[in-house]
Amino acid sequence: MPQEEARVSESIPQRPRLTVLGTGYLGATHAVSMAELGYEVLGIDVDESKITKLADGQVPFHEPGLDEMLRRNLATGRLRFTTSYAEAADFGDVHFVCVGTPQKAGSLAADMRYVESAVVSLAPHLTRKALIVGKSTVPVGTAEWVEELVAQHAPAGIGVEVAWNPEFLREGFAVEDTLRPDRLVFGVKSDWAREMLENTYKGVYELGVAEDREVPTVVTDFPTAELVKVAANSYLATKISFINAMAEVSEVAGADVTQLARAIGYDVRIGNKFLRAGVGFGGGCLPKDIRAFQARAEELGVGHALRFLSEVDQINTRRREKAVELTAELVGELAGARIGVLGATFKPNSDDVRDSPAVAVTKLLAEAGAQVTVYDPQGIDNARRALPTVAYATSSVDAIRDADAVVVLTEWEEFRHADPVALGKVVTHRRVVDGRNCLDPAEWRAAGWEYRGMGRA
Repeated sequence: MPQEEARVSESIPQRPRLTVLGTGYLGATHAVSMAELGYEVLGIDVDESKITKLADGQVPFHEPGLDEMLRRNLATGRLRFTTSYAEAADFGDVHFVCVGTPQKAGSLAADMRYVESAVVSLAPHLTRKALIVGKSTVPVGTAEWVEELVAQHAPAGIGVEVAWNPEFLREGFAVEDTLRPDRLVFGVKSDWAREMLENTYKGVYELGVAEDREVPTVVTDFPTAELVKVAANSYLATKISFINAMAEVSEVAGADVTQLARAIGYDVRIGNKFLRAGVGFGGGCLPKDIRAFQARAEELGVGHALRFLSEVDQINTRRREKAVELTAELVGELAGARIGVLGATFKPNSDDVRDSPAVAVTKLLAEAGAQVTVYDPQGIDNARRALPTVAYATSSVDAIRDADAVVVLTEWEEFRHADPVALGKVVTHRRVVDGRNCLDPAEWRAAGWEYRGMGRA
């Protein structure tokens, strides 16, 4: 090994100590999962109540398997939480920035103040060479900006570097996606930063070897690493909106979009994943990410390249309105109708109602004068805060009791495998709108239900 390479290797710990700045969904999951892989991890947040909960072994959101993993790693001492940036600076070799980048009020652009606050709060306390690694989804150009912030606020001469390592977590599968990612992306400017990240993810690589699977790694520049996440989300959103556009055509042409999706999904160039028509996508990522991507493209002078994303967004919104139209077709008049809504979260296995199509449809039904009662296995508390004007139930049966129509808006297993005969005994009228095309129409019709699906004549 050349002498220069030897010096680089000697300056890098084999198991770096990690800090995670921000303990929301991304940060808490990353901190717990990295501790599970054997790293010493310190989570930092300015929200004292959140830190107290996590330190007591309570995850402040629903993610399967995370609670038990949190308590196990707290008990080992590998995982701790604090509100002190000074403690974080002293502790960590690698500092992950995992704060939120929500949509800015009155704009399509991302709100970057939390990223700025995290970096500016940490940098003055650093006393040795360290790596600040962005994981948050950000506009292209952010890593260079973070470098400027570090240069302004960190002590001179200690050699702090920046890298970008985008996250690709799916809510409901976030632990699995952290421990067994389908790829890792390292945006770096030096061999030192690359080697530090390789050692940081050594536990992931070791788990891959133990399970006889490869963990592909793409080492690239800052802009490419930043673009990977928003490009992936934009492609996914486009695929979902494409099949929903086909649903719009199918509805007027008398076709069945579920059969159409099945047929085109056999084409290996297309594939069948994310070709289920319904009320569209939501959550804390896809909607705001495609909007922020459009805004950044406009700033860069290439807004025309991403104008199709505006239509993707509009198609998504229209499908929510279609679910209300189908419900009105069934009941005749929404004003005064009793509607049982099954689902509030934007997807199953989550308690997240951010930009949830289910909440949006429920709100539209209520605004049309319907008497709406909602049930969701995990999202009731969050839904009640987002939409306090409707009623909530603690079970499917209670939500649909005496209903004039049932509207299924989240494809929880509990709803997909519900017994239409049993549910038919508690409603006033057997009418169902399948907003996720997750029910078996033949089974429900055989049980006496009027069935309406999305994009199904």
